[in-house]
Amino acid sequence: MNTPCTFTDKFFLVVKGLCMGAANKVPGVSGGIVAFVGGFYEEFIYSLQKVNAKAFKLFVNGRFKSFYRYINGSFLTLLIFGMLVSYFSISKVLDYFLVKRELYVWATFFGMILGSIYYIGKDFDYWKKKTFTAAFIGLAVGIAISFLSPAKENDNLLFIFLCGIISVSGMTLPGLSGSFILILLGNYVLLLVDSVNALYDTFSELLVGDFSFTNNTERLHTLKILAVFTLGSATGLVTLSHLLTYVLKHYKHVTTATILGFITGSLGVVWPWKKTIYKTDFDGNLILDSNGKQIIMNYERFLPNLTIVENWIAIFFIIIGISILLLLDWYGKNRRTES
Repeated sequence: MNTPCTFTDKFFLVVKGLCMGAANKVPGVSGGIVAFVGGFYEEFIYSLQKVNAKAFKLFVNGRFKSFYRYINGSFLTLLIFGMLVSYFSISKVLDYFLVKRELYVWATFFGMILGSIYYIGKDFDYWKKKTFTAAFIGLAVGIAISFLSPAKENDNLLFIFLCGIISVSGMTLPGLSGSFILILLGNYVLLLVDSVNALYDTFSELLVGDFSFTNNTERLHTLKILAVFTLGSATGLVTLSHLLTYVLKHYKHVTTATILGFITGSLGVVWPWKKTIYKTDFDGNLILDSNGKQIIMNYERFLPNLTIVENWIAIFFIIIGISILLLLDWYGKNRRTES
């Protein structure tokens, strides 16, 4: 494991965390792809895997320095700090652009995922029967998930805990979007919009000495949901990282082929040209969830009309998305050459 030493190393690690946090917030995009392409995926998984019984023992015995060193603390702290900052800054900007310039946002991410397929596949020279089969299975699962219909919102705390475990897969499994999984489970708005906004509002009120939220039963319930979701996410991170450490150690080529197939299959989720289909009743009236929000049923994808200038701009953003990945590849090669 490479502990970040210089200020530049630490700065770029926080930036990587910012990118992971932003990617995890957008349905169809996986923070794991950022880790994979950024060249720190394995270190991220192995560091999480160090959060185990031995680490707990070191912490309980008050050996905090040993605990911090054992879990690769400086790496995880900077990365997670970047993710947290992202949730209250970059993700807010993304929310704005998803409302105002949705097509261009999806086009950029589509380009980034195309670039990541190239990035992962260009050096993969282990195509055999086993890896071909794994890639095909990954492709099939990715396509199947792209076309599933979302469920209804559910605020049962046990289900929220399970949502936390499942959604965090986007950070540990490249290509599997945790936020898109939350849409399928029906809880995206509740857990990644309402809960995050409730926490943001609570912090804002606390900063000015306003404690009125303690009398707001709806806010307290939303904060309780967020706490359970966070606990589920932490549990999922640690348990999945142990499983992935074993898989990466014993079946690295098969795992890479599966990830490659899965990312390719999930391209349908971020296809820029799509129309959101909302759930309606028999009379065609929109059905709203408990928050008064329209319920997403699925997406209707279509090919772009190339006589419209907006679509050419979107294609330009796809090229920008691909270029971002190529720049990351170039940066990674330069770093390896220098070291």
